[in-house]
Amino acid sequence: MVQVLTSAWALLLGMCLLMVGNGMQGTLLGIRGEIEGFSTFEMSIVMSAYFAGFLGGSRMAPGMIRRVGHVRVFAALASLISAVMILYPTFADPWVWSAGRVLIGFCFSAVYVTAESWLNEAADNSNRGKALSLYMIVQTLGIVMSQALLLTADPSGFVLFVIPSVLVSIAITPILLSISPTPAFETTKPMTLRQLAGFSPLGCFGMLILGGVFSAQFGMASVYGAQAGLSIAQISTFVATFFVGAVLLQYPIGWISDRMDRRVLIIIVSAIGAIGSVMGMLFGANFTMLLGSAFIVGGMSNPLYSLLIAHTNDFLEHDDMAAASGGLVFINGLGAVFGPLVVGALMENVGPSGFYMFTAALFVLLVGYAGYRATQRRSVPVDETGAYVVMSQASTTPLSMEYAQEYAIEADQEEDPDTRTA
Repeated sequence: MVQVLTSAWALLLGMCLLMVGNGMQGTLLGIRGEIEGFSTFEMSIVMSAYFAGFLGGSRMAPGMIRRVGHVRVFAALASLISAVMILYPTFADPWVWSAGRVLIGFCFSAVYVTAESWLNEAADNSNRGKALSLYMIVQTLGIVMSQALLLTADPSGFVLFVIPSVLVSIAITPILLSISPTPAFETTKPMTLRQLAGFSPLGCFGMLILGGVFSAQFGMASVYGAQAGLSIAQISTFVATFFVGAVLLQYPIGWISDRMDRRVLIIIVSAIGAIGSVMGMLFGANFTMLLGSAFIVGGMSNPLYSLLIAHTNDFLEHDDMAAASGGLVFINGLGAVFGPLVVGALMENVGPSGFYMFTAALFVLLVGYAGYRATQRRSVPVDETGAYVVMSQASTTPLSMEYAQEYAIEADQEEDPDTRTA
C-alpha cells in the first residue's frame, strides 16, 4: 500500500478532487432545479443526460487518446468540465443543463480512462489489486466529502457552482506535473453483447438492472430529497449515506462471495436491497429510517456490481475476461441512461415514494431472475471460482474494468497455476 501511495499519490489526489467536484455538482443541480421551479421529469432528463454522455465518452476516449495523447486529452476535457460547471447558474434552463450534463459526462468518462491508464502503469503485478482498491475507495470518499461542501453557501447563488469548478481545475495540476512518463495505451477488442449474454445471462441482466439502481442514487437522490422537503443538510447527508454504505459493506460481501455460491448471494443481497427500498418507501417521513434505507440500498447495490462481474468471470475463459469488460460497462451504462427517466416519471405521478418504488422493483426483478437462472445451470464449485475485485459504479470505464479483469486472472492463477476453463 505504501508503494502504491508513493508512486501514485498525485493521481489519487487528483481523482479525489475530481470526484468531489463531480459528486457536488450532481447533488447541487437537484437542489437548484427545485429552486428554479423545474419539474421532476425535467430534472430526470438533466440527470439522465450525464449517463448518456458518460456512455459515449467511454466508447470514444480510447480513440482520442491514441490520436493526441493522454496529457492533451486530460487537460482539455478537465478544462471543459470546469467551464460547464460555472455556466450552470448563468443559464438556468433544463435543456441547457441537459446539454451541459451530456458534455460533462463525456468529459469525465474520458478523464477517468486517461487516469486509469496512468494508474495501471504505476502499479505492477504485486500491488495492482491494492492500487485498484485504493482507487475505488478514494473515488467513493470524494463523493461522500463533496456532500459536506453543499453546506458552505446558499444553493441559490453562484458560490456552490464555483467550488466544484475550482476543484476540478486544481485536480489537473498534481496529475500533469507529477506523473511521468506517459503510459502506452492499448485496449482489448471487446466481445459482442450476444456472446457475452451467452456466457452469463445473469451477469448481463444484473448489470442492466444495477445501471438503473445506481443512476437513481447518483442522479435522482437529491431530486427526491428536494421534493420530499428535506433541508440542504439533510439532502447532503442522505446522498452521502448511499456511498458510506457502499464503502463499508463492499469488502464483507466480497469476502463472503469467495466462500459460497455467488448466485445465492446475489439473491440474498438483492432481497436485502429490496427490503431497504420498501423501508424508504413506507417510512421516508422519518429521517432516521430514510438514512437507514439509503445505507442498505447503497450498501447492497455497489457490492452487487462487483459480485456480478465476478459471477460473469466464473463462466469465462481467462483470455475472454478482459474482452468482456467493454460489454459489461456498456450494458450497465444503458440501464443508467434510462434509470432517471423512469424514476422522474414515477415521482411526477406518485410523488417522492416513486424513487424507492423504482429501486424496489429492480431489486425484486434481480431476485426473480437470479432464482430462475439458478435452476438453468449448475453453479461453479466454490474452489473453482475467480477472485472478487472491488469495483465502483461511480466511474467505471471499460479500461478500469479491463484492469480489474486482468487482476482477477492474476489472482486466480496465483492460487491455481493450472489455468481453469469455465
